[in-house]
Amino acid sequence: MNDMRRTLLWVIFTMSLVMLWDGWNRHNGHASMFSPAPAAAVAKAASAAASASTSATALAAATPASGLAPADGAASAAAPALPREEVRIKTDLVNATFDTRGGDLVGLELLQHRDSTDRSQNVKLFTRGGERFYAAQTGLIPAQGAPALPNHLTVMKLASASRELAAGQDSLAVRFESPEVNGVQLVKTYTFKRGVYTVDVTHELVNRSAAAVAPQLYLQLVRDSHVESTGNSMAPSAFTGPAFYNETSHFKKIAFGDLDKKKVDPIADADNGWAAMVQHYFTSAWIPQGNISRKFQTERLEADVNGVPTYRAALLMTLGPVAPGSSVKNSATLYAGPQEENKLAAIAPNLELVKDYGIFKVISEPLFWLLDHLHTLIGNWGWAIMALVVLLKIAFYWLNASAYRSMAKMKAINPRVQELRERYKDKPQQMQQEMMRIYKEEKVNPLGGCLPIFVQMPVFIALYWVLLSTVEMRDAPWIGWIHDLSTKDPYFILPLLMTGSSLLQVWFQPAPADPVQAKMMWVMPLAFSAMFFVFPSGLTLYYLTNNLLSIAQQWFITRQIEGSVKK
Repeated sequence: MNDMRRTLLWVIFTMSLVMLWDGWNRHNGHASMFSPAPAAAVAKAASAAASASTSATALAAATPASGLAPADGAASAAAPALPREEVRIKTDLVNATFDTRGGDLVGLELLQHRDSTDRSQNVKLFTRGGERFYAAQTGLIPAQGAPALPNHLTVMKLASASRELAAGQDSLAVRFESPEVNGVQLVKTYTFKRGVYTVDVTHELVNRSAAAVAPQLYLQLVRDSHVESTGNSMAPSAFTGPAFYNETSHFKKIAFGDLDKKKVDPIADADNGWAAMVQHYFTSAWIPQGNISRKFQTERLEADVNGVPTYRAALLMTLGPVAPGSSVKNSATLYAGPQEENKLAAIAPNLELVKDYGIFKVISEPLFWLLDHLHTLIGNWGWAIMALVVLLKIAFYWLNASAYRSMAKMKAINPRVQELRERYKDKPQQMQQEMMRIYKEEKVNPLGGCLPIFVQMPVFIALYWVLLSTVEMRDAPWIGWIHDLSTKDPYFILPLLMTGSSLLQVWFQPAPADPVQAKMMWVMPLAFSAMFFVFPSGLTLYYLTNNLLSIAQQWFITRQIEGSVKK
């Protein structure tokens, strides 16, 4: 029975190693052992010196039938030529770059978040050039058989002067006006506001033609399949790709690999909902205002950007009919920033679902809620993690106590068990009978320490995902040398303490009869602890605190048991 218990513990340990190794493989773009291969890795750029113009032109191969803007020639034939330029905007939170071709948002640098791999740089959410393309695009699609209309390939004119959110200013409007294309003008206005990552976007269609028009307005996010590095080689790979929500289809994430294979179930039309692109820690989303009917579309684009596959998540809304001499406006919100769960929930219904909690989401969400409230009270994420461990220890106190009592009794009677093994080594059946007699006499359950481990495993895995997916941990200090709880300990102090505490826990456990097993009992914590040298320091802090409290509880129970068990 004792060997069975150790076998179960070995299985649990091995499963943990396999899961962590699989997460490391997925993070580095390799195939998962438990699911189909991830989306194709980003291809090498066809030309490192390719211009931004080439990147934009590559997207023009899409056709109206796919829901995208028409080809470049169709859009530009009826429009006078305007000079194309980049427009750079600065606010308190972002540096934004617009392309007057389409009035697209093609660059977005988040000033409050440092890049995981290059700490001297800020996170660049939207970007283009080389192997990367990620942009927010909008435009008009004409009705079937109708003439071309302004879209994301139409060069527009910047009609606003301010390019920086000045001190004391609460908002900054950036206005683009298209030339008339077949008598129709499109005016885009982006309004940035101080202190938030939401951008109010207004589209105004002005019909100066002689006939009514009934176009569709598309709002889309286009990006490559690149998976952002977390700066931690052992961290699991969070979901990257399109995501949609409406009250009919609910929340759907769509893998790039499924788009490659065109194995995507259609998303129901609705008068509510949003479309997003999701990656680790950050997201972007188009959120139309009001209950206007909208179509949800996603696909891999037929044309690559610099040899890199690109994908889109889009919303389509009908704006007509618009009579000659009339105009119509559409309002939407563009969110592009960190996955701060509470703020996302306030922006749009269920937008917080873009935060990836893994398979134990139902447990992770209340754990984050508790951790967030502890942070509000304490004001430091490191101390909040330690406080959370204390609360979990209290919640599982009696369950852990049962396991520790079982281990303490097993350790106390271990000399008698060893004597039986030696005495009856040639009589295994009699040895088992005598061991069962001792277990019954001392009221020891050899499997008593296994159930608590199985019960708590989902909680530990869920908390693991909470700590790894919470963007608030990025650049969050604890004390002294720990300046960022989302990255590894720079001096490896916490991992070393973690290793020492794990070895101390082994010392409290009963020694196996088999000398090989006895040695492995000391090797296991060393192998497991080695991973924490590259784990985020917040996660290492959690396990260290948990170990120390476990040791204190186990020591107290062991002292009680040793005096009550027959020698």
